[in-house]
Amino acid sequence: MIDGREAASNRRVWGVAGLLEAVGQSLAERFSVVAVGGELTGFTRAASGHCYFGLKDADGLGASLRCAMFRRAAAMLDFTPADGALVELRGRVAVYEPRGELQFVVEAMRRAGAGTLYEQFLKLRARLAAEGLFDEDAKRPLPTLPRRIGVVTSTAGAALHDVLTALARRAPQIEIVIYPSPVQGVEAPPALVNALRIANERAEVDLLLLVRGGGSLEDLWAFNDERVVRAVAASLLPVVCGVGHETDVTLCDLAADLRAPTPTAAAELAAPSRTALLQMLASLERSVALRTEQRLQSLGQRLDRIALRLARPSDALARQRRQLDLLAQRAAAAPGRRVELQRQRLAHLAPRPARALAETLRRQAVRLDALQARLQALDPQHVLARGYAWLDDGQGGAITSVHTLLPGHEVRAVLADGSADLRVLGVLPSPQG
Repeated sequence: MIDGREAASNRRVWGVAGLLEAVGQSLAERFSVVAVGGELTGFTRAASGHCYFGLKDADGLGASLRCAMFRRAAAMLDFTPADGALVELRGRVAVYEPRGELQFVVEAMRRAGAGTLYEQFLKLRARLAAEGLFDEDAKRPLPTLPRRIGVVTSTAGAALHDVLTALARRAPQIEIVIYPSPVQGVEAPPALVNALRIANERAEVDLLLLVRGGGSLEDLWAFNDERVVRAVAASLLPVVCGVGHETDVTLCDLAADLRAPTPTAAAELAAPSRTALLQMLASLERSVALRTEQRLQSLGQRLDRIALRLARPSDALARQRRQLDLLAQRAAAAPGRRVELQRQRLAHLAPRPARALAETLRRQAVRLDALQARLQALDPQHVLARGYAWLDDGQGGAITSVHTLLPGHEVRAVLADGSADLRVLGVLPSPQG
């Protein structure tokens, strides 16, 4: 309401929209196109393509300027803005009338270097990575069916509520143990280290969730503190780190056994779904029941066959009796059959010795005839009968050369029908001899 005195004073009374519009026009006239430099903080990109963030002085002063960069200008960026980056902005100062806030409408952005915190982040990440704190080989698998899960976070933050809600929905059978700790400010790093130490000393849970909601690089800096990072890497319990939003990456994320994009995602990754487990158990139950039924049916059929065989023992006895009768018949017939077989064999073999003897005699007669013919052919009587004579020295020694004879020697000539004593009158050797 405007009282009467103010109305009578003829002073202008502004409406809110009018005043904001006038201020905006004044700013636009004085700061039509300006450039400003600083460090990005709280950078977000909406689904529409517009970007919203804050800009603060890199020297750490508390001044902060809200900025908006619309889709057309954001599409012309040649790099990906991130919290902590030093940039130079060109644009105009304006008033966002729905909330009466001063904002800087950015028309162009270029990099001017890295902010102090971001530089610290990069340097510390490189040093710890060189020590092997982020090696994939050192990361451990999470327990498949945890019974207890520890949560390291602030009891006043939304992250704890998100984790408890997700676990109550997903795995209500799991017990939750909370290790409270501040997650922002100078007291946060030692408190987080102490909470991790207590959890490892008690060893009452199967794994730990280290979680915190989103925020700027400064808000999340406790999770880039070297003490906290080393405590996470040295934890004997597996650690799932879910700090900030999906785009936020802290050094604790790199040191943990598993990084989750959000606290809710950390809870979902740590705990298997109770519904999925029940479905798996139901499937296993059906499989076991089916296999048991099949086995019982198979055994039942086998039992039926055995029962049928036992139901008529007389049939089994009859079969055994028939088999015994057959064996008795074969046993009774076996001697006579064997004698008959031997008789037939003897009848078959009896002529063989006579035939073999006759054949042997025939072969010997043929051989004897051949030897007799050869003997007759070599008989010297046959040679002497053709007019030849055989000379010997009178004592039975054969004379085979004229060189053994001398005139006057007496020799004997054996002819076919007798012999004659002769005297050598002379010796005439042949020309070849």
